[in-house]
Formats: sequence, structure tokens, C-alpha cells
Amino acid sequence: MSRKDFTVLLLLAFAWGASFLFMRIASPELGPVFTTELRVALAAAALLLYAKITRKQLALLRHWKPFLLLGALNAALPFTLICMAELELNASLAAILNATTPMFAALAAWGIKNERPGLSKTIGLIIGLAGVAVLVGWSPVPLTGTTLLSVLYSLGAALAYGFGGLYAARAGRGLAPLTLAAGQQLGAAIVLLPLAVIFAPKQLPSAAAVYSVLGLSLICTAVAYLLYFYLIQSVGAVKTVSVTFLVPVFGLMWGALFLNEPIYVNTLAGLVIILLGVLLINRRPRPAAAPGVEKQV
Repeated sequence: MSRKDFTVLLLLAFAWGASFLFMRIASPELGPVFTTELRVALAAAALLLYAKITRKQLALLRHWKPFLLLGALNAALPFTLICMAELELNASLAAILNATTPMFAALAAWGIKNERPGLSKTIGLIIGLAGVAVLVGWSPVPLTGTTLLSVLYSLGAALAYGFGGLYAARAGRGLAPLTLAAGQQLGAAIVLLPLAVIFAPKQLPSAAAVYSVLGLSLICTAVAYLLYFYLIQSVGAVKTVSVTFLVPVFGLMWGALFLNEPIYVNTLAGLVIILLGVLLINRRPRPAAAPGVEKQV
């Protein structure tokens, strides 16, 4: 990976890590559904404006059905679930739980495409679940029913990302990255609009909530997806997935710096264990040697 690509990777982790901070600030005031609707609608508007300025043809109407499903599965549902989780959980904990996404992607591939995890991925799944147990169970914070439900919301978001990633790979075949990014956010905004009207806040938000929504939509969604798809094209999906290891680190850092969130021993231990499980899940098997060819020692 070149220095430029590595810098883009860090910027992407910076942006996605900050999204948990912004959701933690905005969700209690605006509500999970309305926060997500503003996030995807403003991001879609920014991406459409970018496409117009750069004179890119998106052809969104031609693929409106896949974009509605993709937006619902890969944006509207997981974004809302994370916002719901962060009504109770702090930003750093939600960011670490979101790092389980590759685990659920492996399970989704097993269920839909019948791709068996294999020994390395199976061990990774077990280790990842152990990390979640350490993160949630071994904590000085009391484990109430509300906290446990919020943890399930976070894991549900990771599960949605797992299925959404598989669908994106199929629905986005042959489409330009900008088309895929704009179509996903626009589809999510359309799907969530009726619920957003129902759950609209009844009072004006604070300046902190407004700035958080702007950062969430413009930096953490519109710009971040452009960076993400740039990396996919530049270095490939396998190297891009390494952002999974950086996002929770930035999420932990932003929560501690700006929200004064405590960092416990179990937080760091759970983070390390989950990332170890993700490392095993992302590990690519070595290609078998051709028959009759001896390995060089």
C-alpha cells in the first residue's frame, strides 16, 4: 500500500470512528430514526451535488429497486440500530461492538452462499464472541436489561452490515462507486422518510446536535464512502478491510477525548480479543501447491 493509500485508509478510519461520537450526541435529542434520516438524506444530497459538479452520470432510476433494498439493508437499518444502541451505550463501546461486522459477514456468506467458514474462521468466530462477552460481561458498569438490549442492537447492526455487504457486491456489479454510494444513501432516505415523519422531534435541537448531524452526514457518510470506494479501486477489497481494525481505535479515542468516556481494562481486553477474531476471519488461505511442485525452503 502506497503512502497516499495508507493516508486515505487513516482518513476513512478517522471519519467512521467519529460517526459513533456524532451519533452519541445527536440521537438522544433527535431520536434514532430522525438522526439516521438526516444523515442519509444530507449525504445523498452531497453526493448528487458532487456528481453534478464533476458531470458524472449516475443512472439511479435504472436501478431504483436494488438501491431501495441496499439502502434499507446496508444503511437505514444498521445506522438506526446503532443510534438506538447509543441511547444507552457510550460511543467507544458501540464502535468496538461494530468491529464484529466481519464475523457476521462470514455467517451471512455461510447462510446465503453456503460458504463454510473453515477452521480458521470458525476459531475466529468463537474468539470474537468471547471478546464480546469480555467487553460486555466483565465490566464495572452494571449489566441491566436495557444495556443488554442495546448491545443486541449493536450486534444487529453488524449483522445487517454482513448481509448488506453481500448484497452490495451483487447489486453493485458493473456500477461506478459514486453511483453505488449515492444510490444507497438515497434509497435509505426514501425508505426511512415515513418513519422519520412519525418520529420527528418536537423541539429544536441544540447546536451540538446540529453540528453532529452535519459531521455525520457530510464527513462520516458522503466523504467516507468516496474514500472507501477509492480504496476498493486502488488497493482492492482485501486491503481495504483492514480499516476494520482502525475504526474502533478511533471510536475509543474520540469518545474518551470529547465525551470523557472511561476506558476500563475490559474495554481494551474486549477490543484486542474481538480484533484477533476478525484477523482470523479475514485471513486468506494459502493457495495449495501445484501437483509435482516442491515448496522452496
